[in-house]
Formats: sequence, structure tokens, C-alpha cells
Amino acid sequence: MTFTNSLSRSLGPAGLFLMLAACSSPSTSSPENDKTTTPAASTETSVAAPADSPLQIVARFREPQIVGVAVLPDGRVFGDFPRWDNNPVNPVAEIKPDGSVQGYPDANWCTWNETTRNEPQKHWICPQSVYADKTGMLWVLDPASPGLKGTVPGGPKLVKIDPATNKVVQNISFPESVAPRKSYLNDVRIDTQNSYAYITESGIGSLVVVDLKSGKARRLLALHPSTQGDTTLNIKADGQELIDATGKRARFNADGIALSQDMQYLYWKPLTSYTLFRIKTAALRDPALSDAQLTQQIEDLGKVPACDGMEIDAQNNLYMTTFEDHSIKRRTPTGKIELVVQDPRLEWPDTFAFSADGGTLYVTNSAIHKTPTWNKGIGKQDQPYHIFKMSLRK
Repeated sequence: MTFTNSLSRSLGPAGLFLMLAACSSPSTSSPENDKTTTPAASTETSVAAPADSPLQIVARFREPQIVGVAVLPDGRVFGDFPRWDNNPVNPVAEIKPDGSVQGYPDANWCTWNETTRNEPQKHWICPQSVYADKTGMLWVLDPASPGLKGTVPGGPKLVKIDPATNKVVQNISFPESVAPRKSYLNDVRIDTQNSYAYITESGIGSLVVVDLKSGKARRLLALHPSTQGDTTLNIKADGQELIDATGKRARFNADGIALSQDMQYLYWKPLTSYTLFRIKTAALRDPALSDAQLTQQIEDLGKVPACDGMEIDAQNNLYMTTFEDHSIKRRTPTGKIELVVQDPRLEWPDTFAFSADGGTLYVTNSAIHKTPTWNKGIGKQDQPYHIFKMSLRK
């Protein structure tokens, strides 16, 4: 991610790394860089597609950087562009068939400036995730930490939008007891059977469980080893270890998250880790269980590749954006790791979405390893950010 010197001074090295979310920040702050280009108009600059690659380009973006992607049953595609160092005009957007973007659900929600700061619940502050649930509703998770400088009071929220009307139908605000100032709500999955949301929080490291009927949320497993990144590992991308200008190794806490098709199990892992965890969602929904009791129900599923995003298909294969070697892999229900696709254009593959029928996989790339933080202050992004898609049908 791109961090300013002032952020480093204000947080210090330890605080800075606790604040890292598992995605990268745009490398420039100029408003003119908040532009997108359509697939027809864009050209790659340094990385060519392999002749046999199944990846097809849905859209390209020079700046700002896209992180999340969601696909509705009718095929509409949405993305989010968090506010880190610049101020995207469309931090949440519908991606049109020609690759252009339209702010979503409207321009007012996409506006965050001095005139809107007294309404943190009515505007996208730093949206991190977009997600389409099984009923076709769109959810946006906003950790409300612009520039990763700490949450805006009253800003962290989970918002439900009905795409049929393009209107917000539920807006859940998280208090500081659930989303502390140094937290960063990262990714979300929706349990439509039980009306719950499950969230990874990567700033401090925890899980957040939300009762969607009451709007009440609980912060669980904070600082537990299963939610903490491991700084003893040599996590790499493009063969280079992620080390900042001070010599500190990257530490990314609880990030990747996936919900089994029957909604009985939640899977998660810290990004800087090679270990996958899961727990029964019934345990997470039980407010009578303490963290100590929850710990006893966590299953260590063993070693998997380092990855950012995760998602599960109808056969309960766990897909992972394995950024260390420009690939997507999957873990079968028996624990076997299989290569799905390897393509040099997958510069830090980030977030997944499936089409409604499960036959098409969408993925973004965010090139975190090429941002100035991990390159002695010099941004090395040499290709567009993308939304790709590929068919999973044999």
C-alpha cells in the first residue's frame, strides 16, 4: 500500500503494520488519476497474456486502484475503489459492459468531503468490499479509515442495497467496541439462511459477527493466533520479499474469508500466513460462547499457499488468489491443492466473485507488491489494474 511519511510518523512502525489491510493503495493522489479506460481503448504496457490463458478482461483501470468485485444474478458487475491517498470520484461503482464506471448507488453516496463529514453513515468513506449474496442483494463494507489513519467516528458500516431499486435498504453502524480506531474491516460474507454477516478485520486482527435482524455486532477472536499475520515468513511476490523502507516485514492479519455453500462453516486466514482455519458458523452465532470456548472449536486445516481473497464453489472447492506466483489455486474438500490458472497479468490477484450459476469466476488484481511502500518509496506499477473473468466449465 502507499503510505505517506506523515502516516508513518503518526502511527510508528508497529502501528503502521497493524493498520495494513490486505490490499494496496493507489500510488498517486492527483485527482486527474481518478480515471478509467475501457477494454477497447486500453493497451497493456509490459505484461502480455499467455496464448493459452483462460482469463478474459472485463475492465481495465489505470487509477484509482480497484480492490473488490461483485456480480449479481443478472450479470451486473460492481467494484470498489477505497480512499487511501487519493479521493476517487466513484469509490463504489457499477462497471458497465464497455468497462466504464458509474458511481453507486448515486453521486451523493460517493461524495466524501468537508461538507459531508457530519454524515459519516450516509457516504462511502473508504469502502473495502462489495459482495452479492444468494438472494441478489448487494452489500458494501466500509471500514471508514481513509488513508489508513484510523476510523472516522460513526463511519464504519455494512450497507445493504437492493439493485432492483438501487436504494439502500439497511445500514448497520459499528461502534468503536466492534470497530476500534485502528481496525480495518476487510471482507464480508452473508449467511442468508440465518440472517448473519461474518467479517474479517485486518487492522488489529479479529472476526466480526453481525446479527442482521437486530443490527447488533460482536468482535471475536481479537489478537488470537488464527487472526494474526506471521512476520517470520518470507512472503514474496515476483520473487521479492515484502519489506518496507524501515526493514520491517509485511504483516497482514485476518483477511481472506469464505462461507461454505451450506453456510455451516466459515473459513478464514491471515494473509501473511500459510495456515487455513475454519469454524462452525453456529458457534460464531452463539453469544453465550466466550472467545476461549470458540478457540476450542477452531479447526486448523493445515498448510495452504499465501493468498488474499477466498471463495467456495458449489463443490466446496476453496479458491484462493495466490499472489506469490501470479496464480489462482483451489483446495479440494480432501485438502489437495490444485492450480486453476497462472498468468503474469495476475499482479497480486485480490478478490473473487462467482456468477450466479457458478460457471464463471471473476477476479481483480491490485499489484500491492509494486506500490511504493514495498519498493523504497518508488511505485513500480507497470500495467493496468483489472477485472478478469474465466469459465470454470469443463
